[in-house]
Amino acid sequence: MIQGENAAELDFNAVQRGDAEMEQKMNRVVRSCVELGDKNPIISIHDQGAGGPCNVVTEIVEPAGGKVDIRKIKVGDNTLSVLEIWGAEFQERNALLVSPDRVDEFKAICVRERTNCEILGEITESGRIELIDGRDDSTVVDLELEKILGKMPQKTFKDRKQKKKFKELKYSDDLSVKEALQNVLKLLQVGSKRFLTNKVDRSVTGLIVRQQCCGPMQLPVSDVAVIAQTHFDKTGVAISIGEQPIKMIIDSKAGARMSVGEAMTNMVWARISDIRDIKCAGNWMWAAKLEGEASRMYEAALATRDLMVDLGIAIDGGKDSLSMATKIGGEIVKSPGELAISNYASVPDITKVISPDIKKPGESELWFIDLGENKNRLGGSALAQTLNQLGNESPDVDDSKKLKDSFYAIQEMIDKNIILSGHDKSDGGLITTVLEMAFSGNCGLKIDYINDNIDAISFFFNEELGMIMEVERNKVKEFGGILKKYNIEDISYKLGTTIKDKTVKMNYNKEEVLNEDMRELRQTWEETSYQLEKLQMNSKNADEERRNIYDLKNPAYKTSFSPKATDDDVLSSKTKPKVAVIREEGSNGDREMVSAFYSAGFEVGDVTMSDFLAGNADFKDYRGLVFVGGFSYADVLGSAKGWASTIKYNKKVKNMFDDFYSRSDTFSLGICNGCQLMGLLGWIPWGGIDYKAQPRFIYNDSGRFESRWTTVRILESNAMMLKDMAGSVLGTWVAHGEGKLNFPDENILNDVKKKNLTTLAYIDDKGEQTEEYPFNPNGSPEGITGLCSENGRHLAMMPHPERSFIKWQWPYLPEELNKEWEASPWLKMFQNAREWCDKK
Repeated sequence: MIQGENAAELDFNAVQRGDAEMEQKMNRVVRSCVELGDKNPIISIHDQGAGGPCNVVTEIVEPAGGKVDIRKIKVGDNTLSVLEIWGAEFQERNALLVSPDRVDEFKAICVRERTNCEILGEITESGRIELIDGRDDSTVVDLELEKILGKMPQKTFKDRKQKKKFKELKYSDDLSVKEALQNVLKLLQVGSKRFLTNKVDRSVTGLIVRQQCCGPMQLPVSDVAVIAQTHFDKTGVAISIGEQPIKMIIDSKAGARMSVGEAMTNMVWARISDIRDIKCAGNWMWAAKLEGEASRMYEAALATRDLMVDLGIAIDGGKDSLSMATKIGGEIVKSPGELAISNYASVPDITKVISPDIKKPGESELWFIDLGENKNRLGGSALAQTLNQLGNESPDVDDSKKLKDSFYAIQEMIDKNIILSGHDKSDGGLITTVLEMAFSGNCGLKIDYINDNIDAISFFFNEELGMIMEVERNKVKEFGGILKKYNIEDISYKLGTTIKDKTVKMNYNKEEVLNEDMRELRQTWEETSYQLEKLQMNSKNADEERRNIYDLKNPAYKTSFSPKATDDDVLSSKTKPKVAVIREEGSNGDREMVSAFYSAGFEVGDVTMSDFLAGNADFKDYRGLVFVGGFSYADVLGSAKGWASTIKYNKKVKNMFDDFYSRSDTFSLGICNGCQLMGLLGWIPWGGIDYKAQPRFIYNDSGRFESRWTTVRILESNAMMLKDMAGSVLGTWVAHGEGKLNFPDENILNDVKKKNLTTLAYIDDKGEQTEEYPFNPNGSPEGITGLCSENGRHLAMMPHPERSFIKWQWPYLPEELNKEWEASPWLKMFQNAREWCDKK
């Protein structure tokens, strides 16, 4: 339907709203069952979506048939009719088949995870779906499945092609590269996406190898996402995206091929198992019912198919949104047709990933693989948009073999460590590609290129497919050998060199076309993001960040010890100290915490608060308690307040926690949400502080959730888990909305510092403790972000060391430290705890 032709209420009710916490709880139930292996009680599972229970239940009982009581579905409104319940399209719900003799076991898992489940009916082998109204035992649906789900008759759709003529792109002869660049860098699709990346959790699970941001500046320029499958191996998955909606306006076939091509030139920077292992989700967004649009979409689908066949890849899923038009007044407004391609493939070694940030300025060259083969078409480009034009000729994938051969060539270069960094040529063209490499590498570059066939504007701003690579000078010969091996040397060119000086110099056809301070250009690239930030956060912090990131220095990590892996004899010991990783409804940092303690030689237990409340857990055998990060009870009462209430206001549970805290052979750790909990329980800095004076964690000064890779210094303190680590300067993840340490009584702050109970502090790029944003993401006084008890056994901190206890978890780690450190320095925290338990 065209939105706007319906009743407003229908448009509003068509919007599906998610419940993240319910989704997480359901996922935990499913995962618990899957991890039972052969003892998994789930026979079959199907997620509910369009059509609601009517669709999902009918499909999951097919072909055998089933009988279902609609009134077994729990509802919040008992006046709902059978039809309303049967067709309700609420999302956080799955239909499952479970053996009758395993139902109680399955229910117990649901109860532990506080997830509702209902037994709706049974398989009947009738070949029919029977729906019963349990209120009066009437049968309201009784249909043959074959007639519902059998082979549907083919439908024929007819559409009339519309021939559209687009004007050739024109620009004045006196348009300079600098002027064009200033405009292009401010476009939303080209400029910094900082306004998006810093407000979503990019480290949760501790399995994130490559997220949006990279380099010493942690700028959002990554081409490919990579996640690990486990904390204990190096296999993983790479994911990339391609989409070209503006180019599809000019030519839907070319735009579709460019979407596939962009997804490939993004994916190439992770060393995958093979190009033939790439599978894709194809998401179509189109106003398909409007005249001429269905034929354009059909042609785009055929173009996509043909290119994918040539490349040896395939779409194996996706989604469509074919009502992408709305009526406003008397005018129909439609979105450009779009195909978003999401690639994914297996990665044998997650450490073999190339990021765009320049690694060795002054020691390397920049090389360009031009898949556009010097066609330099400007249609649908960012430049065209700044000129308020579209253009009449879109870039295209004219040679699928060259794309495939280039992919294999770069994969081999990654495998043999020949290239240092790489970036795909996309929105904004070649000039923004190389600039983003310099921006994120915090350095300069010098481009010197000759191409008599085309002017500088067309060369630098066209968005044909291509890849730019940084190659160390002593590996250029080997690099050239691989280009020759894959027959792509004819489309590969040296663009210039990298330089340490933060300037950007570009000569084209022996004429200087750009000579600018890299920091000024980077600030222009950040401008639109900054303006958006001011609208969605504390504007004072946005101004502070803009000022502080102008001339950032690279982080200077150091350790006061030699990071070592845990000895094999410790890991294989049959007598390990036990630690309980405790989680509550909404917790999300438990699995990485389990892995961190396991990696230090602990026996780790997964314990839920419902285990305590049900009397199924006790602390007698545990030496350590760990409160993990997340959003307990969705933080609706404030961070960790709901969690604290389940402990403080249940006498039995409170006594268990108090007894554990007072034992001399125990320790505890609270991270993020768990840190907030320890403050509310009065476990840090010491017990007995009046509630009104108790130090606690309040809303960030920025007024929003903050996800950042920050730098902290480990302070001299009593903390047992930080023994021998004082003076170290380390990178760490933060992910919180309420992380500002607040001391209602300043005398307590003074006492805490005198007693050496402050453990960690945020520092700026000069190495000083700071309250400046974004170095300090929440505004904590003097940058303090961790406290411990007077005896040093109980430690609470907002940063997430459990998400950086492995070196590959660090989104930025200088090459020399990666070689020097045997293990991530954060692992020592957990090793200290194990050694302390052994001595006790």
